[in-house]
Amino acid sequence: MSVVPKAGMSTKDTAMKKGVAARQLSAAEKDIPRAPRRKAASRVAPTLEVEASLFDAGADVVIGFDEVGRGALAGPVMVGAAAIRRHHLEKFPEGLADSKMLTEKRREAMFDPLQQWVDAWAVGAASNKEIDAWGISHALGVAALRALSTVETALAPIHSGSLYGILDGPNDYISKNVASFDAPPLAAVPVMTTQVKADQTCASVSAASVLAKVTRDRIMEKLGQKPEYAAYGWVRNKGYGSQQHRMAIEAQGPCELHRLSWHLVRNNRAVMSSRGFIPCVRSQRWYC
Repeated sequence: MSVVPKAGMSTKDTAMKKGVAARQLSAAEKDIPRAPRRKAASRVAPTLEVEASLFDAGADVVIGFDEVGRGALAGPVMVGAAAIRRHHLEKFPEGLADSKMLTEKRREAMFDPLQQWVDAWAVGAASNKEIDAWGISHALGVAALRALSTVETALAPIHSGSLYGILDGPNDYISKNVASFDAPPLAAVPVMTTQVKADQTCASVSAASVLAKVTRDRIMEKLGQKPEYAAYGWVRNKGYGSQQHRMAIEAQGPCELHRLSWHLVRNNRAVMSSRGFIPCVRSQRWYC
């Protein structure tokens, strides 16, 4: 609502009328329904309730699994595995949470205490070339199985039926890939449970999340310090798609550590062919 001053109307009269109009508009706005304000997201503290239920179901060892690097443009995808036995159900390191909810400084501070808390841990990796050749889901499965194989070796002997696992998310890419040609040998196949947001609610998965995140970040930072990779900014972006990273790819092209199957450049087909990849027309995938 606007007030148009009439001839002979003083500045004071105009201001008074504007004030009345503003109050009328304010009163009218009160009748307009408004969307409720979103509450600030609060950090969920993980517990050991799911792990305890699996021990009650017959587990001797429970392993939490979580991935890191799925959405990165360069570097490996990695899956952390953190194994605990029943005697670790009483407590876990204070301040533990999903790695995405912790600062880099806090993750680094938790790295050593988490290693002391778990009975065994490992981080398995699948390289960028394996991601290009297999696809991300299969690469995640193989990375998880590599971590699992290392954990089983550390905890040997492991008996079939006594090993249970918790995987963050709805998709069990671990069991799906146990029998694949690329999977490492296992002493026992875990009974898997999937749970959305397990990295926030299950302490063993939170531990795997932090261990995997710190491990991968350190690898990418070390790579980013090399002159040939410095332009991509991996010290800061850890291989994810920051503006600096994308601009560097546009300016000088992808390097041998980039995931070429993710169509990072316009002439992607020519780049992949030059790196030794062969396209399969039937499956729409690349093979090296």
